[in-house]
Amino acid sequence: TIESPYITSFPDWEFQESIPVNYSEYKTSVPEFYTYSSHFKGFMIPKISKLTENKSLTFTSKERSDGLVVKTSFSTDKVNYMVNTTKYIEENLPAMRDEDYVNNIDNYKSAVVHELAMSKMPNSTPKYYSTDWQSVVKTIYQNDDFGAELNKTNYFEEDLKAVLAGITDKNEKINAVFNFVKARMNWNDYYGYSCDQGVKAAYKQKTGNIAEINLMLTAMLRHAGLSARPVLVSTRSNGISFFPNRTAYNYVIAAVEDDNKIILLDASDKFTQPNILPLRALNWLGKLIREDGSSVDIDLMPNAVSREVIALNYKLDATGQITGKLRKQYTDYNAEIFRQRFVGQKEEAYLESLENKLDKIEISEYKRDNEKEMKLPVVETFSFSGSGLCDVVGDKIYLSPMIFFKTDKNPFNQEKREYPVDFGFPFQDKYVIGIDLPEGYVLESMPKPINVQAEGKMFGFVYNIVASENKVQLMFTMDVNTSIVSSENYQALKDVFQKLVAKQNEKIVLKKV
Repeated sequence: TIESPYITSFPDWEFQESIPVNYSEYKTSVPEFYTYSSHFKGFMIPKISKLTENKSLTFTSKERSDGLVVKTSFSTDKVNYMVNTTKYIEENLPAMRDEDYVNNIDNYKSAVVHELAMSKMPNSTPKYYSTDWQSVVKTIYQNDDFGAELNKTNYFEEDLKAVLAGITDKNEKINAVFNFVKARMNWNDYYGYSCDQGVKAAYKQKTGNIAEINLMLTAMLRHAGLSARPVLVSTRSNGISFFPNRTAYNYVIAAVEDDNKIILLDASDKFTQPNILPLRALNWLGKLIREDGSSVDIDLMPNAVSREVIALNYKLDATGQITGKLRKQYTDYNAEIFRQRFVGQKEEAYLESLENKLDKIEISEYKRDNEKEMKLPVVETFSFSGSGLCDVVGDKIYLSPMIFFKTDKNPFNQEKREYPVDFGFPFQDKYVIGIDLPEGYVLESMPKPINVQAEGKMFGFVYNIVASENKVQLMFTMDVNTSIVSSENYQALKDVFQKLVAKQNEKIVLKKV
């Protein structure tokens, strides 16, 4: 039991845990002077029962009279009021397991959250607390550590003038300002939409929090003559708010509006690009704030397809030894993720990890291009050799043509899924594979081509394979054309991946002549 005088900090209650819950009960008792709105999270609504009880409070007052003789008198007052008790019960709740492709499991956990809507004391008029998103956003914008920081320009004007010298094209201006801020500023790992030391001090010290870096970026873009505005964001770790409040947001980015399109920018990350935000910021919707404090929703989820293209050529000998060359290209978010993880890592440690990941092959002649050229795809090339990548049984060889790139397990194995699958961004994985077969062997059988597509081609794959003399050519393409797959489409997604796993594990059979 918790008794609290903090009327605006009503404890939340989570019915679900990481283990199955047989019974969970939450009971609130609130004097009639306060009215709360209840909001439910998750996919299970509790059973609700309500009870009203009459109660009273007695106040004793002491009063002393002035004069030659001081007299003390006591009086009592009695206040009758009602207590509204609400009981929430949920039973037989499944465990909440943090599966693959979930942005924040707490968004889907069964819970009840309370918001103070109104208070009315005896003999007084009601006071309303509930608000809307527009009011919340306007209050944030009017704070001195937010909106006022956008109007400060004298600290960067001379530097920016040099950066923009001779540039007239809008897109070139955006890139010039964006790259200047990224190069100069270093994020101190603190979130928030409020400045700590302020943009001027952060600029001088070349270090700041999210607000200082991206409000500074917004101010510079405006100074360059662009229609730039801040966008409030709730990061993935912060989750999704279920009613308007200032803690719903913990992050801010910049946006440039140009010819009915919006370009989103975050200069806190050295590897981001226009419309390629850090993954932490890809969380449904943001709020773009205009100069008058009004706001509009902005979709933060990417629409462009990020690609990973693998060209793999290898030769198989009669002992099962494989030697070959590989070229791998990463674009957009795939490139951003690669740079985040591996740029700066020692090559020796990276290659050791990569060799272990690819079934303990040996890598040589490794080369990486464009790791710091943000507009270009990251490209890896290397030669490799390996054994144990196929099975030699008697006079036959059994080979999965995708060798170490085949998927061994379906990541979607639940019978039913209540929450959406969040891939983060649309993507395409494409493999172009050429295989030289060993001398003295003929092709006995190989997998058949297949094209598997979900309704509307939301996701699917194509597997094409052909043989010619002693060569086999395979082209495999996996497409996911949406960032988020709803729970209604989960079974279709599961089925597609199950077929993908089965197809990738089918084998070419070679027979010795």
